[in-house]
Amino acid sequence: MRRRDFITMLGGAAAAWPLGVRAQQSWKLPLVGVLLGFDENDSEAKAWVAAFEEGLQKLGWRKGRNLRIDYHWAGNDEARLRSYAARLVGAAPDVIFSATGLALVALNRATRSLPIVFVQVSDPVKLGFVETLARPGGNITGFTTYEYSIGGKWLELLKDTAPSTTRVAVVFDPRNPTQAPYVQGIEASAPSFGLQLTQAAVRDLAEVEGAIDAFAQQRNGALIVVPNIVTLNHRDLIIALAARHRLPTVYPYRIFTTAGGFISYGIDLADIYRRAASYIDLILKGAKPADLPVQLSAKFELVVNLKAAKALGLTIPEPFLQRADEVIE
Repeated sequence: MRRRDFITMLGGAAAAWPLGVRAQQSWKLPLVGVLLGFDENDSEAKAWVAAFEEGLQKLGWRKGRNLRIDYHWAGNDEARLRSYAARLVGAAPDVIFSATGLALVALNRATRSLPIVFVQVSDPVKLGFVETLARPGGNITGFTTYEYSIGGKWLELLKDTAPSTTRVAVVFDPRNPTQAPYVQGIEASAPSFGLQLTQAAVRDLAEVEGAIDAFAQQRNGALIVVPNIVTLNHRDLIIALAARHRLPTVYPYRIFTTAGGFISYGIDLADIYRRAASYIDLILKGAKPADLPVQLSAKFELVVNLKAAKALGLTIPEPFLQRADEVIE
């Protein structure tokens, strides 16, 4: 071999070697698997994920530098949730981050050993995901969304702002195991407010439209939208139908109200995602989900959209507005 060729070969090997080492090193980085029950093009869901990554960065974790994150966006598709859950478990990540009840159901079926941190799940004890809030006891912990008693608060908000309401439809997803206790809690509170309750079970866009159109055929109606993937993914349609039929509506998250909805009362989702990063951090450092208590939501916000109220012909009492965390003009 000629000397020039030999030197060229050595140079090529030297150039390739650091790349190979870097590739090997990247695979040694801790891996966080993520299963989300949202569409990848949902701008609000992307903002929540950004808050999650922001929380990780504040704790010293940076994607691509000292951490790998593998995202799976399943939308409201149960088959995809099951498939992605199996794929994530097969990759054996150091910890899995799960958003929404249906995503956690799929992951719980796929593994009982890999650590899982959840958000946007109500009553994980009743649903069998953890033993108790204080001592989860298994491979799952996280940040629970609501106590089901909040249904009474949603009814109270309706009567305070739309006192002529006599009928309320509860919009929920019957496939989601977190939904029935919401409906039961609202049903239990309805008589004390003199309200007749209707269950509006919805699984997709067509059922959302059909249920609300049918309910709106009679007067003095209003809606309560229960938090789930269906209502989140089709929030623009729900808001438009409520406006078209002049139905005062209470929503579970601020994003509904900023998009034109009437009133929302619920948790700050970005805050929950940001806080969830702290449990990812602890597990990556050796903590066990069984020893990390499930945390309740601490930050609730009441948001009122005055433009929507005016379109409904409603005047919101000043004391009510003073209680609100945000008033949208």
